[in-house]
Amino acid sequence: MKSTKTLFGQLTRILLLITVYQNITPVHAQSLPVWNAKAEQNNAADWLLKPSLEKAEVYRSADSKNIILYNGLLERSFRISPNVACYNFIDLQNNQQLLRSIKSEARIEINGKPYNIGGLYGQKENAYLVPGDLDNLKANDNDFKFHHYEVSPIKTVINWKSDGWWSTNKKQPTGKTITFVYQTSASELKGIVVNVHYSVYDGIPLISKWVTVENKSATIVSIGQVVNEIMGMVEEESAVVGSPAQMQSPKGIYIESNYAFNNAMRYGLSDQTTHWKADPSYTSQVNYDYQTPCLLEVYPEKVSGIELKPGEDFTSVRTYELMMNNYDRERRGLAIRKMYRTIAPWVTANPIFMHLVSNNDNEVRTAIDQCTATGYEALILSFGSQINQEDTTTQNLKRWKTLADYAHSKNVKIGGYSLFSSRRISDSDDVIDPKTGKPGGALFGNAPCYGSKWGLGYRDKIKRFYAATGFDIWENDGPYPGDVCASTTHPGHTGLNDSQWKQMAIQKELYQWLNNRGVYINAPDWYFLDGTSKIAIGYREVNFSLSREQQIILNRQNIFDGLWNETPSMVWGFVPLTKYQGGGPEAVLEPLKDHLKNYGALMTQYYGSGVQACYRGPRLYDSEATKQTVTGVISWYKKYREILNSDIIHLRRADGRDWDGIMHVNPQLKTKGFVMLYNPLKQKITRTIDIPLYYTGLVNTATFFEQGKTKVIVKLNRDYSAKLTFTIDAESYTWFLVE
Repeated sequence: MKSTKTLFGQLTRILLLITVYQNITPVHAQSLPVWNAKAEQNNAADWLLKPSLEKAEVYRSADSKNIILYNGLLERSFRISPNVACYNFIDLQNNQQLLRSIKSEARIEINGKPYNIGGLYGQKENAYLVPGDLDNLKANDNDFKFHHYEVSPIKTVINWKSDGWWSTNKKQPTGKTITFVYQTSASELKGIVVNVHYSVYDGIPLISKWVTVENKSATIVSIGQVVNEIMGMVEEESAVVGSPAQMQSPKGIYIESNYAFNNAMRYGLSDQTTHWKADPSYTSQVNYDYQTPCLLEVYPEKVSGIELKPGEDFTSVRTYELMMNNYDRERRGLAIRKMYRTIAPWVTANPIFMHLVSNNDNEVRTAIDQCTATGYEALILSFGSQINQEDTTTQNLKRWKTLADYAHSKNVKIGGYSLFSSRRISDSDDVIDPKTGKPGGALFGNAPCYGSKWGLGYRDKIKRFYAATGFDIWENDGPYPGDVCASTTHPGHTGLNDSQWKQMAIQKELYQWLNNRGVYINAPDWYFLDGTSKIAIGYREVNFSLSREQQIILNRQNIFDGLWNETPSMVWGFVPLTKYQGGGPEAVLEPLKDHLKNYGALMTQYYGSGVQACYRGPRLYDSEATKQTVTGVISWYKKYREILNSDIIHLRRADGRDWDGIMHVNPQLKTKGFVMLYNPLKQKITRTIDIPLYYTGLVNTATFFEQGKTKVIVKLNRDYSAKLTFTIDAESYTWFLVE
């Protein structure tokens, strides 16, 4: 039998440990501001018109039981004892509650077994949560338990070098981040620490969330599926029958992550992580088979096995959650565009560039000189040109550094095209189809694996080329499109289960390395949140073998369709100066001097939308008249550049039957709006239309200046619209400033 003294000593130590553990949170909580009723008042001003003055903050409740994230536009609250559980997620723009039930904060599979991170149990009714019921909920001993939290300012994801680029936003996002730290009592997971991070941003109803896992143990652990977000959401619709695929998912929130690809060039079709599921625990739902899509889970589906060695960390995808208080497509798009400008300011850079087709260095110098003469700011050597960025011999690097130095001496940035995917390398370097065990089965048929010896070498060659030459722009065609690889011999991944994740990580690191060096990246897939700046607006190659007249209408349709969720700087169009993908003389602009009307029209509608097009050819002008046309459009664009790079309001889509047009809006500028109107018909037209001016911020009157000159003052209607009468010559256009 142990002595009373020994037992007393052990009991004292146990009580001390319990006391320390229980007091970790209150000690931290004392340093946080206390939540009060006044802070709950929603922001009266429209954040899309006037910047919110409220700063993001992390609060504690007076009893220190709850943590509240708040920025005047949203509120997200957590109970932190006996475990962390999010019980409140409110859009303060319309005071709508998004949550109906409590779930765990994350779920992670470790060594083949799933573990919930946080969470409370015992909610009897899953259709809604009464705050008073929180005290009756219990923690599960098998879950990862809350240990402590840390609060800090938001850290930048990418240290973008903004000074070298024209952009509408050069500032990194600001706000607060809280990290909840979890541990488990399971002996087999001793030393495994899970951190769940939430960032709330200044001036926008947005929260980001991600998970990191630290292996502080002495053994390797296998990380399987990581679900970094789980929320029991209020359903969008109730139906007695229907599957999740047939029913609408909740529209009060927009979800995006930094794990999206497939060359669709639209986020919704590229998303790999958002899963709207049925919630069988919600037994009072209307759907007879419990199939209402009201359970949100965020995770990459094709990632199921990552080895985490002692001392290593794992970081999940990062999810961005944007409140949506309206069903209006335009308003929803404006909110998403504001999100991109906030969290990825590099997408607002929009250099004026030419897409050069060249065969020798003299043609490159000539194109640089033409860029300088016309006001162009950058030159990209297009596919089919003589550049080879995979050639890292001393001779090749010296050659391109000399040309880069020449471009820089003319104040012109320079970049080049490089193809990664949609090419075959070798049996040992291509992705291996898990169905056949042989090369093939990729999105483009055959493609290299980024984790192969060749793929890792490709990454290193690109880095060496840009470090040695001083190139400013990388056009990465066929970027990694998400191909899985069953090879077990590639040095960059272990096997099939980690192949997508590891390849993605290689590309992410390369993009971020380039972005951190100030390199502008154009890549035709959805990698904006990892450092790319531009994507195609809508690109069907064979369309550019159609006639110039057809291309003019089609391009305006592409502009209209491609700028609902994207800012003008995020997309590029295409203008084939020379033959491209077939077509006859009617499809191209060369000789440029013979097609000045079409050349000018294409430039005007692209620059008038703020969209840079790839003017692909050997030169920008071939005569003095051509030079004056190009210079005139560029001068006009630069004069109104700020408003032309502002958000688009959609007026009427081009259909070749009547007028069409768009309007730029920016309530923060002196010029609040810029209206572009077109007449595709072969006769002059006069029209009177209603111009929606709400997002210009104007309230009583609007002053229109046609082509910057003729002045008309119009009184706004109660819906903030104004009637505008205009006349446009046949197959022509006009434009209005709005102040």
